[in-house]
Amino acid sequence: MSRIILITGASSGYGKATAKAFKDNGDTVIMTARNLEKLEQARKEVGGDLAFSMDVTKPAEWEKAVKNVKENFGRLDILVNNAGGGISIKNVSELTTEEIDSTIKLNLNSVIYGCRAFADMMKEQNCGTMINISSVCARQCWPTWSVYAAAKAGVLNFSKGMYLEMQPYNVRVTCVVPSSASTGFQSACGIGETADKLLPEDIAETVLYIANLPQRAVVEDVTVWGIDKQVNPL
Repeated sequence: MSRIILITGASSGYGKATAKAFKDNGDTVIMTARNLEKLEQARKEVGGDLAFSMDVTKPAEWEKAVKNVKENFGRLDILVNNAGGGISIKNVSELTTEEIDSTIKLNLNSVIYGCRAFADMMKEQNCGTMINISSVCARQCWPTWSVYAAAKAGVLNFSKGMYLEMQPYNVRVTCVVPSSASTGFQSACGIGETADKLLPEDIAETVLYIANLPQRAVVEDVTVWGIDKQVNPL
């Protein structure tokens, strides 16, 4: 039976690549993002089964997503909380309150909202997998990335706690911690794109590997670096 997958932030980068990886694997893929025009183009390119606009920072839109999934498919096997962004990469003293709050909402709150929204469905199924995308900023420190790092560290630790809550229901929760890749992320932050050897497809393959493990096996978290990255000390 084809698995039902929902991926947030699926119009580009890791999300789009992950959607393609699951489609190539024979799964049914639901793609969401805020920009519907861009999302629909991505859906056509990867062959996604359903696409709908969604602001992951709004709990009410997660409620609509659950209803949408129930009506169209009746279940959800894998949730990939991928949506995120730097919002504003500056020294903390230069950030506005709105920039701080927006960064936390997009990168941490949205993951919590997503897992909460689909928790009951997966409990009733007595199976499922939640995969949350964090960042190496959760484990390493760089100036101007402090608030973003705080949010991504929250994703990592939230995932561990969420897994313990879902474990009795045979639901797996994993956190993927990727290094930077050429996805357009840096340009969206206004800091200029970097040339990285790590590709979105590499993260997509990691997510697919986690999802394809036997139900008896769980990856707690996994960090994926590009071979060109060096942080001392690791």
